[in-house]
Amino acid sequence: MNLGRLYEEFPAPAYRGAQKGALADIREAFEAGNDVVLVRAPTGSGKSLLARAIAGCARTAGESEAGQVTDAYYTTPQVSQLEDVAGDELLADLSVVRGKNNYSCILPGETDTPVDRAPCARERAFDCQVKHRCPYFSDRAIAANARVAAMTLAYFMQTAGSDVFGRRDVLVVDEAHGLGNWAEMYATIDLGPDTVPVWDAAEPPAIDGLDDAARYADTLHTMADRRLAELRAQAELSPEEAAERDRLVELQSELAWFLEDYRGTDSATTWVVDQPDGAGTRVTVKPMAPEKYLQHTVWDRAERFALLSATILDKDAFCANVGLSPDRVALVEVPHTFPVENRPLYDVTRGKMTYDARDETLPAVAEALVRVMQRHPDEKGLVHCHSYAIQERLADRLRELGVGARVRTHDAEDRDPQLATWQRVDDPEVFLSVKMEEALDLEGDLCRWQLLCKAPYPNTRDSRVAARLADDQWGWYYRTALRTVIQACGRVVRAPDDFGATYLADSSLLDLFERARGDMPDWFADQVDRMGRPELPALDPEAATVGIDDTRTGRRSRSGSDGPGARGGRDDGEGGSERRRSRSRRSRGSDSNPVADVWDTE
Repeated sequence: MNLGRLYEEFPAPAYRGAQKGALADIREAFEAGNDVVLVRAPTGSGKSLLARAIAGCARTAGESEAGQVTDAYYTTPQVSQLEDVAGDELLADLSVVRGKNNYSCILPGETDTPVDRAPCARERAFDCQVKHRCPYFSDRAIAANARVAAMTLAYFMQTAGSDVFGRRDVLVVDEAHGLGNWAEMYATIDLGPDTVPVWDAAEPPAIDGLDDAARYADTLHTMADRRLAELRAQAELSPEEAAERDRLVELQSELAWFLEDYRGTDSATTWVVDQPDGAGTRVTVKPMAPEKYLQHTVWDRAERFALLSATILDKDAFCANVGLSPDRVALVEVPHTFPVENRPLYDVTRGKMTYDARDETLPAVAEALVRVMQRHPDEKGLVHCHSYAIQERLADRLRELGVGARVRTHDAEDRDPQLATWQRVDDPEVFLSVKMEEALDLEGDLCRWQLLCKAPYPNTRDSRVAARLADDQWGWYYRTALRTVIQACGRVVRAPDDFGATYLADSSLLDLFERARGDMPDWFADQVDRMGRPELPALDPEAATVGIDDTRTGRRSRSGSDGPGARGGRDDGEGGSERRRSRSRRSRGSDSNPVADVWDTE
């Protein structure tokens, strides 16, 4: 790694905020002999530019000696983050490769077929005459020979052990805060009628513990082997049969990994198993802190590592979760340069939003939300509902209150199209979202305010969560929730001159701030310290929808913008607001997929 190039590899024409100082600290951390550098950089600080500079320091072919590895990987668990990188002119020299299912075959009659279902995947010994022009194999070849190959974390993990993407000098992981949790999720084995092609021939018995799970895994592996033999005996497969074959191969790999690791005497992985509905129903086998899995798929893939995130809250806890020794890891803290008054927190709590208290609290939250809508009559808002159950009940209550015309929702199937539409429209709609706390850039007028409905604690009914709490890992529990809150707060303030307000509706969030105070970055603690209760107008649903009505007729209302505390924007920390500043930036909407599943696989 040639750290002497760090500054010249920075891709922007000028530094912004604390970027230059961050590079100096990163260089010092690596030069001190650390193999891994954690970079805790606030949302909007330009982490991708820092990542590119670090990757550019990877050893080149001209600098290497015999046997030394060269070049770098850039990876992120977020599909939308990779798309942002692919579309950024400053990062144009990163060679992006995606999973096969993101590319279409170019053969005549197959142009609507994804590459993983193309004739080369369906016909034995198929000789593709245009493979050199295939968009997937072309991107893969370019990335394999590029100085910096960029891909999702899922694709990167899948290529472990491949000849195409071998060990390199430097690995940079962007949005790395949940690396351990993402590895657990990726290594989870989900066995059900939709994931096991031989399910009808091998429905599970009642699974009472891991020994039962291992015996069932043996049975499934055998049944999958038989079906694979049948499929492989065919000269040509249909697209559906090709998909079945690929899933069976993947299933066998998953089962073999579990069986080998579970029965291995030296494995550090703890496994848990769930079958909540009994015999004949879905079985989920989950690893906890899969150090062995990360060793093979991540830590063996490079010599030096940079892990970037706004929310790596505790170095030692993070290292323990991903199987790193803290003595080879340094933490670089990048200060926040966005004015704290531009990112105010407001306390509009109405009680706890736990399952038992929700019936009483949710109607009050809905009324508070209407009053917040009145405070922002012509500005878009985002509501983090935490779950579809809360989203549905909140939407129903808002319709009953007469503000449904301003509300947009989504479900699991139309999530991305609804988000893209909401970003494009000029109406000041309020978007009731689920799981959009991360990987969402709402700069400028795309969104000026947001509301958090519920403290995002991990689900205690998840066996991994229950196991950790039984082991008294409450610090992990609170850090996980705090990390999600901090990520959510960063959605609406994306630049030094941007501004946006965040409202807290669940009183459990205030309790979370007290319990996790020691894990807060200083810049977020500043936001919490300035938090106050805003002056909300009296409930008037008609006033909450005046912006929608006027916008649809070509007129935009400014009703309510002159009173004290009536608008978002910069805040004095005590609930009032300064004169609303002029809008300095009109962010563009995007037709690209802004938020997608974490895992982008082949």
